[in-house]
Amino acid sequence: MITEATLKNKVTDLYKENKDRIFSNDPPEIRKLREDAFNRFLQLDFPTTRLESWKNTDLRKVLEKDYSIMFEPENGNVDLDRIFRCEVPDFDTHIISMYNGWYAYRDKPLIKLQNGTIIGSFGQAMKEYPDLVKKHYNQIAKTDINGLNALNTAYAQDGIFIYVPDGVETYKTIQMVNILDRDDNLFVQNRNLVILGKNSKMTLVHCDDSHNQHASFTNTITEVFMDEGADLKYYKLQNLNNDTSLVNSAFFHQEKDSNLATFAISLNGGLIRNDIHARLNGEGSHADVMGLYLLDKDQHVDNQVHVTHAVPNCTSNELFKGILDDHSSGVFNGHILVEKDAQHTNAFQTNRNILLNDKAMVHSKPFLEIYADDVKCSHGATVGQIDNEALFYIKSRGISEYNAKLLLMYAFAAEVINEISIQPLKDRIDDLVKKRLRGELAVCDQCVLHCKNQEQAYEFKIDMSKI
Repeated sequence: MITEATLKNKVTDLYKENKDRIFSNDPPEIRKLREDAFNRFLQLDFPTTRLESWKNTDLRKVLEKDYSIMFEPENGNVDLDRIFRCEVPDFDTHIISMYNGWYAYRDKPLIKLQNGTIIGSFGQAMKEYPDLVKKHYNQIAKTDINGLNALNTAYAQDGIFIYVPDGVETYKTIQMVNILDRDDNLFVQNRNLVILGKNSKMTLVHCDDSHNQHASFTNTITEVFMDEGADLKYYKLQNLNNDTSLVNSAFFHQEKDSNLATFAISLNGGLIRNDIHARLNGEGSHADVMGLYLLDKDQHVDNQVHVTHAVPNCTSNELFKGILDDHSSGVFNGHILVEKDAQHTNAFQTNRNILLNDKAMVHSKPFLEIYADDVKCSHGATVGQIDNEALFYIKSRGISEYNAKLLLMYAFAAEVINEISIQPLKDRIDDLVKKRLRGELAVCDQCVLHCKNQEQAYEFKIDMSKI
């Protein structure tokens, strides 16, 4: 029988046996970081429910599975055009791909565009741009939070690297697609590093998908550094099979007058945890942190959001909404920290949930920690069922109870969907949410942005003349 202790022993032995391969692209400084992080993992171990931030997310069943770890890519026979195609109408993106934990490419593992933007493999970036990587790598992520973060820093060999120079706007959306497709259970450690120069601008869509029904486990860390005046829209989309587990840790560092809008949209997955950290470190910076989760069966999504206001005159807004059915469970822990000198802070936090039966469950804990005295901060959380008065009103217009409930759930979710600024992406997410609410969307067999009935958009069958 595989146990949590067995997995710890396995990753420990594999780390020691494969150091040469793990360290193959590393400058000396990165090697030391890995060794320190691995020793930290041995101290911290995998997170358990004894930790306050993990008390509602139990990893024991996940850690008891037998996993394999790939120390080299297997991209030779991959049909990139088939696996990573995106057929969203009018959605023109620059697609960069991860396949079973490794960067998949046609020509070169790292490319430099005419405007100076660098996109490609994180492992290759450590070889070609070591100074740039060393300046930012592991400067934002916190490896002492839990053992999974430390294990990622020790183990991760590849991921996505993006660098946007000062004053450059990437007019085409960059789409990161991470696909799992093997005949065994993979334990994947991805590391992404995104660097935005002064007054640069980028839109990034990050998709996690699975092509099979194996119980893989992905542990990803994404570090994003935003220099003065940088603007980033970051969409994190998750549509995995019900056996796959994903821990997604994203760390954002914002300098003066930078603007961040990040979305975590979870449509499917056995166990998903979004651990989002945003540090507003320069005056005039702003962060919108939003999320939507639609759960049924035994699915579990845990959203941990930490926003730190470190300097004066910054603003942030959090909005997370969830719809839960069957035996599913959700978690929202929102923590806004206003440090001592962060006067004139405006920070708002909201979490709303709809439970469709008495078996679904959600744990919501919005939290403010304020050490400045001239601020405007608020938080709120609601957990309830569909409004019976609103339901009665819609039914009185000649709409069936089934469609009336669909309309109310869709209107509830639309508050987040309407904040998506890319119209083709907004339309596709809108369509997927409608399908998901009807139970028609289990798991896409390709990218989260398209589905089996690609050619037929779904419309609610309602006679609008009766409303």
